[in-house]
Amino acid sequence: MGLNMEKLPIGKHNPPFIIAELSGNHNQSLERALAIVEAAAKAGVHALKLQTYTADTMTIDMAEREFFISDDKSLWQGKSLYKLYQEAYTPWEWHKPIFDRCRELGIVPFSTPFDATAVDFLESLDVPCYKIASFENVDLPLIRKVASTGKPIIMSTGMATLAEIDEAVRTAREAGCKDLILLKCTSTYPASPEESNLLTIPHMRELFGCEVGLSDHTLGIGAAVAAVALGATVIEKHLTLSRAEGGVDAAFSLEPDEMKILVEETKRAWQALGKISYGPTEKEKKSLVFRRSLYVVKDMVAGEEFTPENLRAIRPGLGLAPKYYDVLLDKKVTRAVKRGTPVSWDIII
Repeated sequence: MGLNMEKLPIGKHNPPFIIAELSGNHNQSLERALAIVEAAAKAGVHALKLQTYTADTMTIDMAEREFFISDDKSLWQGKSLYKLYQEAYTPWEWHKPIFDRCRELGIVPFSTPFDATAVDFLESLDVPCYKIASFENVDLPLIRKVASTGKPIIMSTGMATLAEIDEAVRTAREAGCKDLILLKCTSTYPASPEESNLLTIPHMRELFGCEVGLSDHTLGIGAAVAAVALGATVIEKHLTLSRAEGGVDAAFSLEPDEMKILVEETKRAWQALGKISYGPTEKEKKSLVFRRSLYVVKDMVAGEEFTPENLRAIRPGLGLAPKYYDVLLDKKVTRAVKRGTPVSWDIII
């Protein structure tokens, strides 16, 4: 299956489609957001993704009980959910300038809506596709609303059981989604390689009959390259200008030079997949001459026997194959043979 988003094809016949996730890495500066767009385009990514919500569409303004992050292992410990979303959200009035800049630079702009009002807003900006976040893959009314637009859907599967993924996929397809991509995702920040379970990628592709990729929260690019080797056709990774400058997602985001390497190395991994192939490639055929073969290494007279002193397997490969070495020992030559002559059957009695 090939999926075409604004003339950028997605599928096994094309290089991996790389999505840079802006998220909250703009640190509440439109100028910084636009600088990230520039950096994304320069790194060679194919798309840039925002998140469309407000603190009020996500939760209520409370700083106690389950509305407060007290887990000391969380990147966001000590904040209320409401304050976190206030800090991380991308103001809606920024979407158009960000989208416009993306289009000017030739990359696809789209977003993750978190409620119905966000979908309506994004439709007014004519987004080419939608993302369903891992935390929203059980929000079937939202999936139904997004699918009703008829636009392609990229859905992360973090935390979802097989039954939940099946329910989300059925909901999307029944509501009008024709083009669906599922992303293997581990919803921890950062995610560990040990919990990434990338072998799920080919299994998911087979089960749901759609393109599958990776939404990657691990550090570095190793998981993304491995995912491509397993058939991932889409890679999503957070992008920041500088981890040192902080921000809600900075700790597990790539910097621009790393994103460029991600684009290059995932493409290289895709190119390396090729097909099942044995024997020399066209270019390798020129190298066959540098294999070892059997040569006369001392002048020999007619009727003389081959011995370890006058017969060796050396480079280049113009003589008989080394596998005949034992067969030829004690055999005699039909004529005088000069040192440096490749052995052939016609000189043997």
